[in-house]
Amino acid sequence: MTLTVPRVTPTSISERSPDKTPWACAVTLTAAGAAGAAALVTADRAAEWGRNPFGWFWLGMLVFTLPAVWWAGRRATGALLRVAVLVAYACFTYLPKLLRNPTGPLYHDEFAHWRQSRGILLDGRLFDPNPIVRVIGDFPGLHSTVAALSALTGASIWHAALLVLIAAHVLVVLGVAVLAEEIWRDGRTAAVAAIAYTLNSSFLFFDTQFGYESLAIPLMIWTLVALLRAMRDRSAGWIVTTLVLSAATVVTHHLTALGLIAIMIIFSAAMTGRRNAAPAAWTAWALTVAAACLVTGWLFWVAPKTAGYLDPYLGKALDQIAGMVDDSGSGGRTLFKQSVAPWWEQKAAFAAPVLALAATAAAAWRLRRRRAADPLTRGFAVAALTIGLCYFPAAVLILTPSGAEGARRSWAFSYVGIALVVAPLMVALLNRAAKIAGPALVALFAVMLVGNTAAGMNPSYRFPGPAAYGSDTRSLTPEVVAASNWLRATQGRDLRIVADRYSGLIFGSFGGQFPVTGSVTFPTYELYLAQPGTPVPPTLIAQLSSWNFEYLIVDRRMAREVPEIGIYFETNEPIPHDGRPAFTLGQLTKFDRLPWTIKIYDSGDIAIYRFDFIQVSR
Repeated sequence: MTLTVPRVTPTSISERSPDKTPWACAVTLTAAGAAGAAALVTADRAAEWGRNPFGWFWLGMLVFTLPAVWWAGRRATGALLRVAVLVAYACFTYLPKLLRNPTGPLYHDEFAHWRQSRGILLDGRLFDPNPIVRVIGDFPGLHSTVAALSALTGASIWHAALLVLIAAHVLVVLGVAVLAEEIWRDGRTAAVAAIAYTLNSSFLFFDTQFGYESLAIPLMIWTLVALLRAMRDRSAGWIVTTLVLSAATVVTHHLTALGLIAIMIIFSAAMTGRRNAAPAAWTAWALTVAAACLVTGWLFWVAPKTAGYLDPYLGKALDQIAGMVDDSGSGGRTLFKQSVAPWWEQKAAFAAPVLALAATAAAAWRLRRRRAADPLTRGFAVAALTIGLCYFPAAVLILTPSGAEGARRSWAFSYVGIALVVAPLMVALLNRAAKIAGPALVALFAVMLVGNTAAGMNPSYRFPGPAAYGSDTRSLTPEVVAASNWLRATQGRDLRIVADRYSGLIFGSFGGQFPVTGSVTFPTYELYLAQPGTPVPPTLIAQLSSWNFEYLIVDRRMAREVPEIGIYFETNEPIPHDGRPAFTLGQLTKFDRLPWTIKIYDSGDIAIYRFDFIQVSR
């Protein structure tokens, strides 16, 4: 009798033997998480005290993320443990934004979304206009979710929002992992892809804010998961799931919905004409057309203002790129100009896209040499590469003031492609030469995490500090909040008021009012610009009267300080910015003597006047 001993390979060992070290992983990541959180808190306290926070911040981030990356990418890590590591990684990477503003809105758009959600909770109405960001009322996905959770749990709007945002952040990481596994059919590659995606500039701070993108991005990623499964299985369940998630994305955020359609078109085109892939291609095109109809219908009938809202940003960006090309210098933007970021952060920011390009090129070369046998996998890989390549031309837009916002938003889409194509290359390098590739990939991870984060958000968004007039993150002061609360308590809410950009943000959110901060067609800033003794343009007064504006907010800091971001009212304001305050105290106190402005509140820097337009005609 002959005893046959089966051949045992490392792969079969890892498949048959479950990971025996979940407790070691738990202890390691718990200790690393505690140490990392302590370092992040120390960084924020250092920033509050005017000290350098950058070293502590990155120490805290890397103390946890590097061990988590090791556990997620380890060959012997089991499937359930790998998922647990990814969840822990996602939760920890939400911590920087949570520590930045744990008690309420801070970024500009957060005030708008807070107001919209609170309005739904108080009044039960969707699609109400928003005075801070005028189109968000037409996309109630995030706001209705937050308001419903607040109503069900009794939590405040802000705490309900945090629950939604943390869940969304976790779903982004898990979604990319599931998407990668759907393509490559390997859990280790899927985990590496999820980690690679988190290196994009928007991940730590922008896509964690209280904004509709933060919920729309995971919806988009899971829509792609459903799309790929529908293409493979062509089952009714996955087809319906794709359409439902597409619709959820559409009602949540305009740009993400448009980005989703673009990505679906790329996947459909990549599958077209491939041998043995015709059914998948037909399924992809049918779902893409259906989703495109949903987007078109929503933008046409429900949110027609969206095109007018987005068009100026694209037009300005193109004009500024043209100004850079013709050497006029009118369109350029200098990265890190007057930035307090340390030199090594700035160097890493310039190195990150170069490293991403090198990694993508190497991954493309490997894909060309090692073509998968499955035609669907080959098509998915080509689509992912095409999506990833979109990152590099979009990076040019960061050099223009108007295009920078669009560039930052696009990275959440294009990095999906980069992560999907680079992950198999990383796993192959680890399999072939782990002792060399391991440290090199750790260094690559650290440089790209530091560099992309530095390029995506300036320090005032990332760290606390003293109040600064004209800052989108540090202009909130107790005096402005008290004034907005007083006006709401004594005069009511939903009042039409005239204000500058920063006080209007607080009065429009916490105060519940409808502020206007000026535009080319409604230049309310001429009220402030008028010199003492010089009449305000009668046409402006007629506009204010006919549109029932009742109150004027004056922030006297405009006579002492220059806005940190260089804007008093709006981007097209006809106000000189030469490093000195654009207003005199006389321009701001002249309202004390005008017969048609009656002072009803004065706290020192903030004054509130009631318009009495009847006195103008006398």
